[in-house]
Amino acid sequence: MNKQAIFDKFVEFMGRFAEIRAVAALRDGFIMTTPFTVCGSVFLLIANLPIPGYPEFMANLFGKDWTAPLNAVAGGTFSVLALIAVLAITYKYVEAEGCDAIMASILSLSTFLIVLPPTVMSKGGEAVGDVIPKAWAGSNGVITAILVSFAVSAIFCYCEKHHLGIKMPSTVPSGVTRAFEALTPAFLLFLGGSVIYGVFHYVGATTFPEFIFKVLQTPLQGLSDTLIGGSIIAALQSILFWAGIHGPNVVGGVVSPILIANSLDNQALLDAGQQLMDNPAAKIITCQVNDVFIKSGGCGLTFGLLIASWLCSKSSQMKSLTKLATVPGLFNINEPIIFGLPIVFNPFLLVPFVLVPLFALFITYGAIAVGFMAPFSAVQVPWTTPPILAGLLLDGWQGAVIQIINLVMATAVYLPFVRAQDRHMLAEEKADAASEDVSTTSDIPLHCG
Repeated sequence: MNKQAIFDKFVEFMGRFAEIRAVAALRDGFIMTTPFTVCGSVFLLIANLPIPGYPEFMANLFGKDWTAPLNAVAGGTFSVLALIAVLAITYKYVEAEGCDAIMASILSLSTFLIVLPPTVMSKGGEAVGDVIPKAWAGSNGVITAILVSFAVSAIFCYCEKHHLGIKMPSTVPSGVTRAFEALTPAFLLFLGGSVIYGVFHYVGATTFPEFIFKVLQTPLQGLSDTLIGGSIIAALQSILFWAGIHGPNVVGGVVSPILIANSLDNQALLDAGQQLMDNPAAKIITCQVNDVFIKSGGCGLTFGLLIASWLCSKSSQMKSLTKLATVPGLFNINEPIIFGLPIVFNPFLLVPFVLVPLFALFITYGAIAVGFMAPFSAVQVPWTTPPILAGLLLDGWQGAVIQIINLVMATAVYLPFVRAQDRHMLAEEKADAASEDVSTTSDIPLHCG
């Protein structure tokens, strides 16, 4: 089997992988969490703007406890991310199956709450019951939420499709009928949750979320927070997009929960009074590194391609596409250049499209590792925030500088490949113009005198 056949098999496998119901539900479910994470980030950003003297100014203006209302918003978004995820993922999974998504989501939430630890420890060491522990309703419970969502969705859809429920007369209102039909899956799910809770409580002296966090989530977060893990994420996004598959969506559907958990772990360090700079417990590769630095200007840092095109393009086609794609590119929308140039299956641009994000990862990782830039907390910016401004909001002037360096690097790497692409387009245009001239000449009538 030659290299092209292997690549084709890989692309076919990833295409099928993206269509798996669970993968699609995971991707779409976490997209539904975006309003919560972005809006929560806005309030956190207001509370933590990287401007010298800003905290003191606000404290003098509103009192020393001025951040409490802002942090309350973070508590209602980031601290319950697992609760939001279990609802959203279940909804998307069951909706795609054509079943009652609302009922399934509610049952999924209840099942998740059943397996959570029943108490939290106070600062005085006292166990407090009858509470929902935010430690496990937030980032620490994300993997558990995903597993519960998949299990509940599969069981609920099986019961509904096989009519395993209490049948009501046709005269009964539809809302009442759906409620009674959900009794059977509800009983099965709650029984399963109770058994899981009992097994881990009595046999392992722990809980299901704590077990999952120890054996699954912690290793996955550790793997993601390495140059190897980050390189796989960065390269795979570009390779898939070049092959016509929306790489950020496919890869993000799998790794976004882990990268978000990394940033929330950093936020927990800040909340505990620790600094992120030079803190070995802080995670370097977070969702912001991927979204704001590896994908600045769009997947593949294609805004660097646009700058290179502005600098060297001579063909009419390249100039037109560059003008068309520049404004969307400013807001990290690069589909016009991905599919319009195209980059998809374009041999001229495969190498830089994969290498540029890798170089951006190395630059960003290095800047954080040496202490030039602080690791990122829960603060995020909307994905459409323009480059440089996004870095400025996230990490002050240091973040802006790293984004500028990444853009300069991207432009330099893309430049020779864009020139090759432009020469190819220019040759095509000249050939087309020559053929049109020949055609026009052949159409001139001949006169015999």
